[in-house]
Formats: sequence, C-alpha cells, structure tokens
Amino acid sequence: MKNNNKKIEIKNNSTIKSSKSIEKNPICESLTLKPVGYPFNFNLMEMDLEITNEELFEEYSREQWLGLLVKKNSFLFDQKIVPDYGFKIMNAKPNNSIINENTKIKFIENKDINNSDLSQIKTNLTFSDVIGQQNAKNKMKILIKFIENPEKFGIWAPKNILFYGLPGTGKTMLVKALANELNIPLYLIKSTSLIGDHVGDGASKIHDLFEKASKNNLAIIFIDEIDAIALHRSFQSLRGDVSEIVNSLITEMDGISDNNNLIIIGATNNPTFLDSAIRSRFEEEIEFTLPNDKERTDIIIKNINTFPYKTDFNINQLVNLTKNMSGRDIKEKILKTSLHHAISKDKDIVDMDDIHYALKVSKLNKNEVKGMFE
Repeated sequence: MKNNNKKIEIKNNSTIKSSKSIEKNPICESLTLKPVGYPFNFNLMEMDLEITNEELFEEYSREQWLGLLVKKNSFLFDQKIVPDYGFKIMNAKPNNSIINENTKIKFIENKDINNSDLSQIKTNLTFSDVIGQQNAKNKMKILIKFIENPEKFGIWAPKNILFYGLPGTGKTMLVKALANELNIPLYLIKSTSLIGDHVGDGASKIHDLFEKASKNNLAIIFIDEIDAIALHRSFQSLRGDVSEIVNSLITEMDGISDNNNLIIIGATNNPTFLDSAIRSRFEEEIEFTLPNDKERTDIIIKNINTFPYKTDFNINQLVNLTKNMSGRDIKEKILKTSLHHAISKDKDIVDMDDIHYALKVSKLNKNEVKGMFE
C-alpha cells in the first residue's frame, strides 16, 4: 500500500529538488532514458528491465522524480521497486530542465539499443566506385530489374545470394552502391552482433532483424561474415547455439515468415565453413577476385586524383608492386600510408620513397610479389 506521509530521499547526481532550481530552470517537456543497470553487481541482481506498459512506466517514473533537475548524459536512480537501478538520460528537452507532472518520459529498451545498427544505411557510393567484379555487377543488374518490377518476376525473383572472396575486394561496397542507386533500405549487419550472450539470444536477434526489415516494401539484408553464425553444425560442440541459430536462419531464408519483399545477401571469406543446409539456400555464389593489372591501375588513378598533395611516382611500377593486393589494401595500406608519410616528412609531393615506406610497413616484401620491379 502506498504511503503518502513518508518522503523518500532520492539520491541523484543530476541535482536535488529545490524551489530555487524550479524558479531558475525551465520545465522538462520530454525525457529519454536508457537502462544502464546497477552501479555494482552480484549474482542475485538482474541487470535488464523489460517495460510491459509504457504508460504505467511513465507515470511511475514521473511521480518519483518530480521536481528533479535533469540534463543529458547524467543519471536517474529508481528508489521504489528496484532501488538504485540506474537510467542514463539520453536526451532532455530542454536540457537542464525540471521534471513536472506533464513531462513525457520515454524508455529505450535494451533490445532497441542492440538493434540500433539495423537501421537503413545511407551512402553516396555508386557502381562506378566498385572497380572490377563484373560477374557480381551483372547479378546486380538482375536485382535492379526485379526491384523496378517485382510483380513481373513472381516465383523467379532473386532472393538469396552469397558473395565470397578475400577481404577488401568490394563485397560490402557493391551492396551499398546497389542500395544507394535504387534508394531502398539496406540493413547491413555484422553476423557477430547476432550472437547472444545466452542460448536463444541469437535466434531471437535473427528473427528481430528479419521482422524489422520486412516492414519495408522492399529491402536488402546484408549479413557480413555470415560464416560466424551459419557455421557447419559439426561445430555445435564448440558453441552451444550453433544448431539453433542455423535453424533460425534457414527458417527466415526459406520465407516461412513471408519475407517475399526481402533480398538476402551473405558475405564470407570462406564458404566452406558454412553449414551445408544454409549454403544450399543461396541460389548463386559469386566470387570476388583480386584486381588484375588494369583494375589496379584504375584503383590507383581513381584514388590519387583525390589526394590533397601532388604525386611523383610511376603508376605502372606501383601496379606491379601491388600485385596480389586487394583494392582496399592498395588504398589504405599503400596510398594512404605513403601520403601520411610524405606529410610527416614535411614534403609537398608523394614520391616513390613514400611508396616504398608504405610497402615496408605493410610487411609486403619482394618475395611475396612476382615481377616486383618489372
């Protein structure tokens, strides 16, 4: 039974209640809170909260924090049902304001936070930014035609596609370019973030991902490093949730939950690690290869044209020096490192000495590259 005669002392590092503060500070119109748990932990404590009725939670919170001064990135602590459980103030409108009986309070659940990276990815990439990989680009043409006229394809719609190949060869870049050019939602997720702390978490996260994406008319789900969650079930002894996650992913890929508006693209460096049942769900496997001489030339020219400094080195020689390197390695390990080296030496021009420095620190030696000085 509620006791209105006893005043509960509220410990709060935002501020304390005072008539002086109320006169000086504006009224808080809205408050957004994120649960952060207790300031200490022992085995009997449950760190996560689940709000079953947002309206009741708002009333419950507002009553005990009435008159408190709140500001962004400070904390509020519950003093009723779960004493000392902390909430971080993600936003207070206006900042440094006072909670009153009309303040709107929103609670961000942990699952909403964990899925925050499932929102639509926005980029300015186009197909022209992806050099080479013509086979993959041809498949993108099919996806474009399907997205432009999905009714025409019917049961022949492209659905599940697997990209595989060495890191840095353009798998993620091509998917971003597709979503940008067609202006459709892209849900780009690292598969490791779909692995939960407890058995059952992974399957739940996969379901949440597909459920959120399916609310769009059309959307692309891109699962990078898919082998991390779609491991062959022989690895069950190493990680207890392997079979459960694989079965959940199979269910979603088969469209049992009516995800006909979704295109699923997986990416892996090594498709042999995939569970055979998952791998069989992909209608096509597209290999991303290392760039050839012409493609490396195009990559180098495209990137140095954006350099803030002039260059003075032989492009053909650099093409030979970067044989067997991915486009990303050429850009990040060679061109970027050589540019930074020139800047650190107070030079106005990036020359061959800077290139050789970049090759050295990238641990690329003469024996690893055929025809290095051809």
